[in-house]
Amino acid sequence: MTDTAPADRSRRDYPDRPWVGVGAIVWKGEEVLLIRRGRPPRLGQWSLPGGAQALGETVFETARREVTEETGLTVEPYEVVTVVDAVTRDDAGLVQYHYTLVEVAARWVSGEPVSGDDALDARWVSIDEAATLVSWGETERVIRLSAARRSP
Repeated sequence: MTDTAPADRSRRDYPDRPWVGVGAIVWKGEEVLLIRRGRPPRLGQWSLPGGAQALGETVFETARREVTEETGLTVEPYEVVTVVDAVTRDDAGLVQYHYTLVEVAARWVSGEPVSGDDALDARWVSIDEAATLVSWGETERVIRLSAARRSP
């Protein structure tokens, strides 16, 4: 037995492992839900709602919870669209953030988007408007990929 405490694995900046995050591509008709991020990385940027998966929580449960926390909406996830690596390095080249993002498509069930938790704003937008608002190209790609997979 050792007296050494376990390493702090709760740090999101300069982590010792990648974090699993779940992003939700929420559809209401032809519009997609965007949030304006209230925390780093990408503070202030428009993005998909989402966040870290909790221990014992499925990917779909994470998507539901995160959308509700960030926007107040009720959604029903229905498919994994893709997986994206998000690695942010600092000026010295060290990994400051590392997320493996599972991108999940979901249908709007009820509610109106109201920013909450770590979102500064939340709104429904067209695919073309989303393309002008998001600054990370992967977000636009994921939205368009999900749109192409939807049934008419």
